[in-house]
Amino acid sequence: MTENDPHAPDSAAGRQNPGAQPGTEGQAAWSQSPGTPPASGEPTPYQAPAEPTYAAPTGGDAVYGAPSPWSPQGAQGPQVQPGQPGQPQVPPGQPQTGQTQAQHNPYPPTGGTAQPTNPYAASGAQPNTSIYAAAPAQPKKSGPGRLLAGVAAIALVIGGVAGGTVGYLTGGSSGPTVNALDQPKPAQQTGNAPAGSIESVAQKLSPSVVELQVSGRTAAGEGSGFILSTDGYILTNNHVVEVAANGGQIQAVFQDGKKAAAQVVGRDPTTDIAVVKVSGVNGLTPVELGRSDDLKVGQPVVAIGSPFELAGTVTSGIVSSLHRPVQAGGDQTDQTTVMDAVQTDAAINPGNSGGPLANMNGQVIGINSAIYSPQSGQGGQGGSQQGGNVGIGFAIPIDQARRTADDIIKTGHATQTYIGAKVQDAQNGGAQLGDITPGSPAEKAGLKSGDVVTKIEGRTIDSANTLIAAIRTRAPDEKVTFTLSDGRTVPVTLGGQPVPSN
Repeated sequence: MTENDPHAPDSAAGRQNPGAQPGTEGQAAWSQSPGTPPASGEPTPYQAPAEPTYAAPTGGDAVYGAPSPWSPQGAQGPQVQPGQPGQPQVPPGQPQTGQTQAQHNPYPPTGGTAQPTNPYAASGAQPNTSIYAAAPAQPKKSGPGRLLAGVAAIALVIGGVAGGTVGYLTGGSSGPTVNALDQPKPAQQTGNAPAGSIESVAQKLSPSVVELQVSGRTAAGEGSGFILSTDGYILTNNHVVEVAANGGQIQAVFQDGKKAAAQVVGRDPTTDIAVVKVSGVNGLTPVELGRSDDLKVGQPVVAIGSPFELAGTVTSGIVSSLHRPVQAGGDQTDQTTVMDAVQTDAAINPGNSGGPLANMNGQVIGINSAIYSPQSGQGGQGGSQQGGNVGIGFAIPIDQARRTADDIIKTGHATQTYIGAKVQDAQNGGAQLGDITPGSPAEKAGLKSGDVVTKIEGRTIDSANTLIAAIRTRAPDEKVTFTLSDGRTVPVTLGGQPVPSN
């Protein structure tokens, strides 16, 4: 695509997104293929994760066609679409957070030591040579020593049970009977939540989070948003409201259950940001916006939204990574939708799209927008199957969202940062420039077709998508330094152009 034209197709395919699906929504599962069951006592290796698929908001995503990796909300009709944080159940074969790939059986059979087994592998799974599969452990030899150790372990267990039984029988009724049902209730909790706790964040932020129920001529769904102003401006994802952008309906449901009609003020499909405004209400509680340029990997965060129409749901986690180039749309080759995402392991599911990701001061630092959702079974990309949270969610940094929302409220449209050059992955890493638009910031800076960008202001550029994300997260007229593969440094003044919402 031409980088300065958000809707022109790119002649060179960019590196594909790591598999994010909108919504923070989608069917996530690790596929397993039938096969000969492993021998008893031998570990069952994990199956390799299938290719990721995009998912749409709860209620369906009519715009992208295929489920989008960036929507935590809506599914077609009453169902949730893949790609957005999906079904809450963990798919078979999926290791859970904090669990090892192989766990020991605490009750080994007499005559040998227990071998590590995978409690998550389905019976009959074939060994997997994927980098994600654990190498099978070598079987250990059994012998008299092993046999005695196994018998001793079982004996200790039996001895403990026998001892307890004897104590119960000989104890009789010598002591007073104690019944928990007869005990008085503890004192009722009083006082404020401790500062910096998840509870305090929830108390501060929940009144400002809304559920958005959306319907259009072709689809219906629901997502989340948060209040920007007392007079009713609400920030959300474009993919949450786009089905209602032309003649559809949007209803905002507040924490106290009150409802109000809303209209789209403006939206930016290239950054997946939209602003709506409710009518007939005032005195709303706006959020406090934080900043995303000083986030640290590992710092705790809290997500609030309406997964599967469960309004006011609070989850917590950490910032897992920063500057993830992820696409907000369903087309993995569409560079117009690349964003510079904050990755988190806070649980995000369909319906969370558009909701806030906050720091422990209750300040919003991102907009939950997508989850990573591997292919499930035979569903594949665009299939009907959908998975839930797998601990990999993505949020739009609030610094970028704040600038875009301000543009929309003041002018009715967003402004996109650009340099005016086609871009593709370079063979040896980096982003190679293609055609340069005459009069563009790239031409004015002296950049040429064939130049390979490897850094922007010290940030490593390893792909075309990384370059686009790094540019989009900055403001128009900002001056940055490009480092090229030949060692040259080139100062570039970034440009800005209006982004059509249709």
